[in-house]
Amino acid sequence: MSWIQISVTTDKTSIEIAENTLFACGAQTVTLSDAADQPILEPEPGQTPMWDKAILTGLFADNINTDATITHIRQTLQTNARNIDLEINHKVLADQNWTRIWMDNYRPMSFGQRLWVCPWHLDPPDPNAVNLRLDPGLAFGTGTHPTTALCLRWLDANITQQQNLLDFGCGSGILAIAARLLGLPQVDCIDIDPQALQATTDNANANQVKSNTFVFLPDNYQQHHHNTLYDIVMANILSEPLIKLAPQLASHCRTGGDIVLSGILQEQAEKVALTYRQFFTLDTAVADGDWVLLHGIRR
Repeated sequence: MSWIQISVTTDKTSIEIAENTLFACGAQTVTLSDAADQPILEPEPGQTPMWDKAILTGLFADNINTDATITHIRQTLQTNARNIDLEINHKVLADQNWTRIWMDNYRPMSFGQRLWVCPWHLDPPDPNAVNLRLDPGLAFGTGTHPTTALCLRWLDANITQQQNLLDFGCGSGILAIAARLLGLPQVDCIDIDPQALQATTDNANANQVKSNTFVFLPDNYQQHHHNTLYDIVMANILSEPLIKLAPQLASHCRTGGDIVLSGILQEQAEKVALTYRQFFTLDTAVADGDWVLLHGIRR
């Protein structure tokens, strides 16, 4: 089955009307994307910022009357939306095996001297390496983003005799699982999203490191581990949450332990570093493109 993809470009004052109109005209799904290369990096808690100009793309069954549908969308928006900056385009989208396309583009990746991240559908290039296997359908935390790659390379180079690690904002669990595979006896994982904790559990089980890999929602963790200290505290999130969490993360890092922070743009690095220098002696930031990793030793 093919699909008809109809896109509406409009300013942010008419996004809700445009979305409702697409659904009313039979769209199966509607997605939003930036129409003007306007980055929104870190929204404030409780806020949902929107681009000044957005593209709304509706996916329709291929048996619709395309011309009539576009005409109806245009008339509805012109009638109900004020000052709308309206552009409408469409194309036929051939049905494809999207998972297979994703798998074809996801290849094994090496991080440092020991560690490989490999999708399940491919054999590891080096069977004797430390091979972390991931489900190619996973939507987050596959190692392809520089922030994750920076952390994986740090783990590969620095895990030796440490005993435990706290992964704050674990996502797919890729960092915690890598640490376990590299020899760390225990990891604790925290995330605000229950689906992330389930993904971490599933991936740990698939990589045979589920034992001593523990997952927690933040409140549950605080109830049971508010005094727990770690050899390594790792957080790959965003700079503003990192700044707010500095006292909490520092409180869980033993004296002489490692703090590893990622998810930081280069222009944000000094602001984050200034906060963490209260607790840690920091190394020079390590960069990968626009992103950096900060590492420090707890004083």
